[in-house]
Amino acid sequence: MRPADPGGALEAALRKRRVLVVCGSGGVGKTTISAALALRAARDGRRALVCTIDPARRLATRLGLGRLSGTPQRVELDAPGGAGELWAMTLDVKRTFDELVIRHAGSPEAARRILDNALYREVSAALAGSHEYMAMEKLLELHGDERFDLVVLDTPPTRHALDFLEAPDRMLSFLDTSVLRFFLKPYLAAGRLTLRAASRTGAALLRLADRVLGLELLRDLSEFFLAFDGMYEGFKDRAGRVFELLRSGRSGFVVVTSPTRQALQEATFLRRQLAERDMPCVAVVVNRVLGRLPAARGGSGRVEVPPALRSRLVAIFRDHNALAAVEERGIRGLEVDCDCTALRVPELDDDASDLPELVAVAGALLSGRDATSRRRLP
Repeated sequence: MRPADPGGALEAALRKRRVLVVCGSGGVGKTTISAALALRAARDGRRALVCTIDPARRLATRLGLGRLSGTPQRVELDAPGGAGELWAMTLDVKRTFDELVIRHAGSPEAARRILDNALYREVSAALAGSHEYMAMEKLLELHGDERFDLVVLDTPPTRHALDFLEAPDRMLSFLDTSVLRFFLKPYLAAGRLTLRAASRTGAALLRLADRVLGLELLRDLSEFFLAFDGMYEGFKDRAGRVFELLRSGRSGFVVVTSPTRQALQEATFLRRQLAERDMPCVAVVVNRVLGRLPAARGGSGRVEVPPALRSRLVAIFRDHNALAAVEERGIRGLEVDCDCTALRVPELDDDASDLPELVAVAGALLSGRDATSRRRLP
């Protein structure tokens, strides 16, 4: 059922929820929306942290910072507001993975074996789903940090909007059911890798792998998977706790899209998947909306232009409004399919690049109406 006041629903989430996850397909402006929401919460008196995994590091620019690190850093608020605080950080995937290993390894020696493993060093930041999984891991850690009332997570840029929710399953499946892990484990449990130690089937596989990969890489593979044997349950438990948090009333999802056809389709799919997983969606945001241009009216200040230029301006005006009408039909289709009222943020001349512009973006969001009248035009 559609909320009567979608902007009010999002504002209530900023006041009461502990976690907001800003998600959607890549390139729709999730970073800007995440920063704007965290800034609004801080101005309303909350201690808010925005965490991004945006590889372009655009969040630092938007917040007036030179760079962001893997630890929270305070942002000075130069606008009036409540007694809140704004913090920001970027997700260091490798560092988060290392911390997870140290936490779940049976001993410092076991952790060191994993961290020193050549294969681990190469793939720990590149495993399928590792970025999304570590974003969830960091979210769970930050949720328990008493310095913050609200954590806004800017999810990784993905090819598909559902990647963030499916990442833990892909990650755990890799660690638990790899074919190489299955074949290597029986022979390496005793701490050695030799072709003579293998059964007939295993020996054939290892001979082939030796020719293609070399025994040194096989040793690294074996040590990698065996090292994770005692940690798999810890990874699985943490993933379960994250999903429990995301389904609770402490959390909320903000689905961000652009008015392009593909992005709207992905947003519709993501919104439905959140509902099927019992994960609360508090807002659907359509970013970079053109909006219709009002017709010019005559008056004493009217400027006369040459006929040829006037003709070109009229054509641009009509093309703009025709494209805006197409966008609006797509947005209304999204609203019908998702049974929601989307919040619209106008297309600006430039990306919001400082705190005042982020304040304006948040204002457009929370007003609950199309804010294209705020758009700066050339």
